Amino acid sequence: MARLADYYLVVTYDLDKRAEGEGQGRILQRFPEKDWEDSPFPQGIELFCQPSGWQLVPERQPASFFVAVLTDINSERHYCACFTFWEGLDNPQLQKAAGEVDEADDELTVVQPAKVFAPKSLVLVSRLDHTEVFRNCLGLIYTVHVDGLTVPMETVVGNLLTCVIPIAGGSQRTITLGAGDRQVIQTPIDDALPVSGSTVAQLFRQLGIINVLYLFCAALTEHKILFLSSSYQRLTDACRGLLAIMFPLKYSFTYVPILPGKLLEVLSTPTPFIIGVNSFFRSETQELLDVIIADLDGGTVTIPECVHISLLPEPLLQQTQTLLSMILDPELEVADHAFPPLSTQPSALKIQDKEIRGVFLWLFARLFQGYRWCLHIIRIHPEPVIRFHKAAFLGQRSLTEDDFLMKVLDGMAFAGFVSERGPPYRATDLFDDLVANHVERIRQEETCPHKVMNHVKELAEKLFKNENPYPAVAMHKVQRPSENSQNNARSQTPFPMLDEVTVELFIDHAAAKLKTAPPVVKAELMGMVPSGPPLGDTVDRNGNVMANSARRLEVVRNCITYIFENKMLEAKKLMPAVLRALKGRAARVCLTQELNQHVLQNRAVLDDQQFDYIVRMMNCTLQDCSHIDEHGIAAALLPLVTAFCRKMGAGITQFAYSCVQEHMVWATMQFWEAMFYTDVQSHIRALYLETEEGEQHNNHDERDGLGDGREISALELASEQSRLWPTLSKELQTERVQKEESTVFSQAIHYANRMSYLLLPLDTSKNRMLRSTGLVDVESVSNSYVTNSIAGSMAESYDTESGFEDAESSDVANSVVRFINRFVDKVCNESGVTNEHLKALHTMIPDIVQMHIETLDAVHRESKRLPPIQKPKLLRPTLLPGEELVMDGMRVHLIPDGREEAMGLMGGPPLLPAEGAIFLTTYRLIFKGTPNDPLVGEQVVTRSFPIASLTKEKRISVTLPMDQFIQEGLQLRSCTFQLMKIAFDEEVASDLAEIFRKHMHKLRYPQHVQGTFAFTVGQCGKMVVEHKTKDKNQSLKTLSKNLVKSAKRTIGRQYVTRKKYSPPTWENRSSFQSELDEDEISVSEEVDQSSLTLSSTMRSSDRQTMSNVVERACCRDYQRLGLGTLSNSLTRSKNEPFRISTVNRMYTVCRSYPGLLIVPQSIPDTTIQRICRCYRQNRFPVVCWRNPRTKGVLLRSAGLHAKGVVGFFKSPNTPASGPSQADSISLEQEKYLQAIISSMPSYSESSGRNTLSGFTSTHMSTSDSSDKLRQPKIGALMKQVMGAKEEAPGNFSRGALGQRAKVISLSQPKVSGKARNTPRGKWGSIRGSGRLSAYNPDVGTRLAGKESPQPNGGPSEALFLRQQKAYLYIIGDKAQLKGGKQDSFQQWEVVPIEVCDVRQVKNSFKKLMKACVPSSSTSDPNMSFLRCLEESEWMALLHRVLQVSVLVVELLDSGSSVMVSLEDGWDVTTQVVSLVQLLSDPYYRTFDGFRLLVEKEWLSFGHRFSHRGAQTLGSQNSGFTPVFLQFLDCVHQIHLQFPMEFEFSQYYLKFLAYHYVSNRFRTFLLDSDYERIELGVLYEEKGERKSPQVCKSVWDYIDRLNKKTPVFYNYMFSPEDEEVLRPYTFNSNLKVWDFYMEETLSEGPSYDWELRGQPERVAEETLDKADCGGPKSQRHIVWPCYDSLSKVVPDAITKLLQDLQSLEAELGQTSEKWKDTWDKIKAAQRTESKLESKPSFSSSLLMSSNLSHQRRSQGVYLQESGVGSSINLAMDHETSATSTPVAGRPSTSTLYSQFQSTESENRSFEGILYKRGALLKPWKPRWFVLDKTKHQLRYYESRQDKECKGVIELADVESVIPGTPTMGAPKNIEEKAFFDLKTTKRVYNFCAQDSQKAQLWMDSVQSCLSDA
Repeated sequence: MARLADYYLVVTYDLDKRAEGEGQGRILQRFPEKDWEDSPFPQGIELFCQPSGWQLVPERQPASFFVAVLTDINSERHYCACFTFWEGLDNPQLQKAAGEVDEADDELTVVQPAKVFAPKSLVLVSRLDHTEVFRNCLGLIYTVHVDGLTVPMETVVGNLLTCVIPIAGGSQRTITLGAGDRQVIQTPIDDALPVSGSTVAQLFRQLGIINVLYLFCAALTEHKILFLSSSYQRLTDACRGLLAIMFPLKYSFTYVPILPGKLLEVLSTPTPFIIGVNSFFRSETQELLDVIIADLDGGTVTIPECVHISLLPEPLLQQTQTLLSMILDPELEVADHAFPPLSTQPSALKIQDKEIRGVFLWLFARLFQGYRWCLHIIRIHPEPVIRFHKAAFLGQRSLTEDDFLMKVLDGMAFAGFVSERGPPYRATDLFDDLVANHVERIRQEETCPHKVMNHVKELAEKLFKNENPYPAVAMHKVQRPSENSQNNARSQTPFPMLDEVTVELFIDHAAAKLKTAPPVVKAELMGMVPSGPPLGDTVDRNGNVMANSARRLEVVRNCITYIFENKMLEAKKLMPAVLRALKGRAARVCLTQELNQHVLQNRAVLDDQQFDYIVRMMNCTLQDCSHIDEHGIAAALLPLVTAFCRKMGAGITQFAYSCVQEHMVWATMQFWEAMFYTDVQSHIRALYLETEEGEQHNNHDERDGLGDGREISALELASEQSRLWPTLSKELQTERVQKEESTVFSQAIHYANRMSYLLLPLDTSKNRMLRSTGLVDVESVSNSYVTNSIAGSMAESYDTESGFEDAESSDVANSVVRFINRFVDKVCNESGVTNEHLKALHTMIPDIVQMHIETLDAVHRESKRLPPIQKPKLLRPTLLPGEELVMDGMRVHLIPDGREEAMGLMGGPPLLPAEGAIFLTTYRLIFKGTPNDPLVGEQVVTRSFPIASLTKEKRISVTLPMDQFIQEGLQLRSCTFQLMKIAFDEEVASDLAEIFRKHMHKLRYPQHVQGTFAFTVGQCGKMVVEHKTKDKNQSLKTLSKNLVKSAKRTIGRQYVTRKKYSPPTWENRSSFQSELDEDEISVSEEVDQSSLTLSSTMRSSDRQTMSNVVERACCRDYQRLGLGTLSNSLTRSKNEPFRISTVNRMYTVCRSYPGLLIVPQSIPDTTIQRICRCYRQNRFPVVCWRNPRTKGVLLRSAGLHAKGVVGFFKSPNTPASGPSQADSISLEQEKYLQAIISSMPSYSESSGRNTLSGFTSTHMSTSDSSDKLRQPKIGALMKQVMGAKEEAPGNFSRGALGQRAKVISLSQPKVSGKARNTPRGKWGSIRGSGRLSAYNPDVGTRLAGKESPQPNGGPSEALFLRQQKAYLYIIGDKAQLKGGKQDSFQQWEVVPIEVCDVRQVKNSFKKLMKACVPSSSTSDPNMSFLRCLEESEWMALLHRVLQVSVLVVELLDSGSSVMVSLEDGWDVTTQVVSLVQLLSDPYYRTFDGFRLLVEKEWLSFGHRFSHRGAQTLGSQNSGFTPVFLQFLDCVHQIHLQFPMEFEFSQYYLKFLAYHYVSNRFRTFLLDSDYERIELGVLYEEKGERKSPQVCKSVWDYIDRLNKKTPVFYNYMFSPEDEEVLRPYTFNSNLKVWDFYMEETLSEGPSYDWELRGQPERVAEETLDKADCGGPKSQRHIVWPCYDSLSKVVPDAITKLLQDLQSLEAELGQTSEKWKDTWDKIKAAQRTESKLESKPSFSSSLLMSSNLSHQRRSQGVYLQESGVGSSINLAMDHETSATSTPVAGRPSTSTLYSQFQSTESENRSFEGILYKRGALLKPWKPRWFVLDKTKHQLRYYESRQDKECKGVIELADVESVIPGTPTMGAPKNIEEKAFFDLKTTKRVYNFCAQDSQKAQLWMDSVQSCLSDA
């Protein structure tokens, strides 16, 4: 029973204490005046009566009522019902003002009313929440006052304060206050369930479903929630509704449904709250940053940005929303139905309210299902103490990742829930029933909303019944004030003061009565709380447990069995699989169970190897446990780590725990608590089971019968004990309490020991434990994830906190002691251990720790003596001659990266991770080791790359799968497409690793090129370093006088002393690139000034230099092309259009050009010196190739200075140095271009006729007929290259790019064009009207034929004549060719193209490397290889370069000249120019030609190899830009499309690609010939070679190698004469170069030939010895990433050549060079093909063997060239039989002929047969030999002939059948003498001399076939 009201008070406006505008309330009267003992009077009620502040108002307001809630210090809630009405009084303002008018004059502008109204409140304070009853009672008191009823007010108040009602039980109580009123109070049946009326439904109506769910989750996860409304009662209701749906959790933070305005600062409290505030104060709430604001009137919920609300886990959230919408908006479901049901009204509010609560009950039942199985009962008597095992709950529900549930379980509300609902013996309610008995039903129905809805309705019914148990309620009767009394309240008397004595008498009287009445005993139904089904069953349905197949568990079991049976080899093989399996939970559980079986009496002694394996497995198992150990695996291992041990010597035993300490779990307080409580629970359970068994041993049998079902859980036991507790005697009770207490105490001692085992490191002198685990500040650990970062971050913070800087061993002990003490305090206080015991524990702990440290020291000493675990021996790498080790091998692990083959993902055992050593040499970085996987443990893994190719190095930290330690490691990426991820072994000191990095950097970026390996090879490294620094300074300071003299002689001026920043005059421009007029690209290319000073090392005499220059490659090439000789200028014939100029012999005109240049004959050297200033880097146009057929020339230059010679582009804008000069220079420039044009025969022929028609017609006559066809094609090309708007470069609509002339002639593309108006007058100067016309913006219009189409749309013949063709096309950069004027007579035309910037190439290459060699494997579809390749845009860049090159080839082939003038003239220009020559001139596709091409265009013309390759410290920042690699890739693409046109193989290109960055050779070092001469590199090769084994030039090396082995040779080389190649360039035609993808782990890259293949022989020998017992298998497994394919599976020809060599060696003959053998075979083949018009198919083996994978174009190409060749045979023998081979061309050869010797030959059957030749050829008699042993039919010219003419392989013969004579058959031979031989490829027709012979032949062949 409880009082209905505790206090009644009247509060009024306090006139005395009125501050400015702010009134205050004061309590007028209060009853009872003494506080009740059980509920003290709450303070501050005055504030809550008027939450918006006490104010006087001019008009009377209607009476109001609301209930505020106050919470007292014991967190009891007091409900304050406030009834407020307004009383009139004279305005105090006016009275005050009358006295002091003068001063207040200003203020009184507002007219004050004479009468004002003050509020007065009647307040009831109660601990019960009966809102309506309070409203009626206070209303009644007011009515008595207003209507002047006869009842004395004291009686009413006295009755109210003495009314006592029951709290729960569902009874009704009728009360009356003695004023003729009657009320019925209904109590709920169960007061555990909240009473909500219709507040919940109201809340959902105001805010909507999603908003309320947000508030619900926010309240549960402890956020701050603020309600706003202008109604106070609604605020209270909303808060009450929110609390009602949180049931069964209770809100335990600040709860103030109505907060007075004066207390608004409460909102900035840091703790969570639910508070309501009047909307009047909305503005004050705006600046709250972390408060969720729900506006009830507006229906919005505002969540600040910084607040993250964790929502319910899916699918619960979705299901809850669906259910709520079915209740609140039932029409939604049937809104789309054609025949909606007639009434789908939502239920009445009261019912709806309960339905919503039903949904939330259902929701909590699902969230908390099975929670009772995770309760630990630690004490039963005197009070049950219960703890919840959060980790186990989350683990079993597999919700560890779920944010919401984690937060809820950590929250205060849940802690309250556990302490309230944990006890096993208590009264149960609706929720207990639901969560225990309806789990199955909930699980089955959860997917079907309608079934769930029915369940919810059942729950709703129960909830409704709880609040309204009886349907009919007796009539209320309460007076309300009459209408008139409210209106005429003006005449009202003030509310009377009550007679206190009377009221007090009433109260005392009632109290006395209560005392004498007998106490009401409430019979509470206590019972055992049901637990529901255990959790285990519910998990598997979620499927989140990793599907661990039975096979995996089998593997784990087998491995453990092997270990304990001492079958170590078997165990070793299974180990990797076991470690992989242990990622899964089931396997880890299985491991703990299996190990348990091998423990006998808490001990299991193992030998070293067993111990090692078990520890490894334990570590692997623990590695994946999170710090809270949700699956209980660490818990299961805890007893095991103290059981497994090994003997180490006299009485010293090492236990497993000393090897598994490095895990998160052991330093987590939560884990230890959970473990402790689990153990305590099992001990207490045992304690009571024993006592019961002791008492019941008489009726023992029955008990067994009962107990066999399952064992009694601890909670059931506890419940039983609690039931019996009151019946026990005092003595028994105390005895049980003591027993329990000592049980807990003994466990605490046990745990102090266990914790010291796992927390003290083996080597206590090391401070490791403190660093790696958070022992110091454990508070942060136990409730957060702080400890996740074991690595470094923790270390610093802990050390600084605890001042453990130079820790002694005692500090380790101290921190461990502190940790254990903290643990003991916590658990002992919670589990009620007595103080004496606790003190004893605290004194014991330091001793335990100290003792343990002493035993550990002994173990540690012994463990040092143990032989170290056998680590694989470090293998030494083979070094090149001259290569030296800089750092000896450091033991590392090579970790797998993103390439899948080596990891075994593509099948086969994983080769990586591997253990070995990393070696740093002067040339390479080498890893050599063996795989960790024992199945491939004998293989050797090698990965290496040249140190010069290192592009990126970053530190990583790696966890090795075998060990628990986290290693520091490095990730090294190389531009030879190699990546090494290495982790240093623990034996490598970290400072060593640092030294390694420093050395690596030093070697990677030497200070000067002379520090690179190519220079230092064979010398001692140190010397080089010192020598180099001196040399450099010297060359800067002292200058060789000779050189200056010669420079003066040459140019007559000296610029060496020029100050660095003086603006250069026009004259100097020739020597130094201008600093003022640079555009942005060349600024980034700034050549550093120090390299420009002339240095002393250059040879002094010009003459010697000149003679050397003549020997340079380019000179030989110029002479081959007929571009001029170096004979004396007098004897030089004047009619040669070009000459070799020596103007640059001292490299003064252009630093980066070669010494000899080809320029037009008519241009004097002085002009050149002037012209060169217009071009960037002074790189003026020079000729580099001439088309032998059309005599068009190819020129190269840099782009023009963007701002340099303004006049050259536009009309002169008075450039800085004066117009005249600029003008003259640009004139000379034009003269230069004109001179080039004049050199072309087509121009000089037409120069006499000045009409346009003359021009075009001569052009037509000089170029051959194919030009007609090519012209429109060039147009299409041009559009693509210039990026015509209407088409992307990648699509095929214009198809023009790849087709050959012939194809085009079949379907002429329609090109529209319109004749230009023929200009009148003569050809003037090229410059029209003083304006420069050279560069034309509207480019290629004529070429592309883009003008208006012809009326009829057809291509007219005249079209080609009208389409002008420029003599010279200038390929320029779009960005720089803006604003030129077009001239109608131009003989040159500018083609602007988009150039790929160097930066683009650099970035693209980085992305390409990441795509081809990813650093880690990823399953992200956006990171797949093809996607990354596409994003790198590498293929697009290749496409662009190839496309421009093909365009230039077309232009040159059509008879024009082309000048490539892009960027600085040393990157893209070089690429394009080289590719053009390669495509146009077959010479460059041979070994010599390609070498010459690279030497001429790349080396002599100054491609900046050192700068682009970032080879020195200076160029480190510029980064690696593989321009040359891009060129090689383009060559590779062309090679793929024309495999028969190149003398060199793909391997040759890869070899160059590798060595151009490797710095092994000097060839690709330095940036120009000038620098090479300066260092004396260029001409030293002759006669200066000190050590013959060290090759300084890559070309010499290739030559030598080529003599030894055919690896660089392309067997399919059979070039066409003068063939111009036109490759397809679309992206779809380009292939990724396998150079980027392949690797050979068996021996490292194959490009250092000396290192190949030596170790392998050794391996083979040992294998032979080992296997000699059993039969040998001929099979050989080839691994894609391990073996070198070319070596293991060589192509047929290489194989035969190798066999030949080895056979010759065996016979002791001197072996012939492979090239000679090959040439012999080819010659033999050639003679044979002359005689035999139809080569037999077998002879085509050679060609087709390699061709199968080539693109179809080869076939097309062969047909077009009209050459009969085996490939055509392969395609279709009918067509190919018609084509005849060209005599001079080497056709394929029969390999057989090289072994033939006629004497020893096997001739089974021979004779003369006529064989039919090709179509329209006669039948010829031949001598045929049938050879059974070689299984072939051979034929010869005659019987005596030694040379076999052809072979038919019998293997290919399908049948032999009689034939019929055909046209041209030999006369007078009978019909039966003909027979046909049908092979798989074709049919041969034969004819014998007569029918018997024919029959004999047929039989013989047939018998051969059947024998086979």
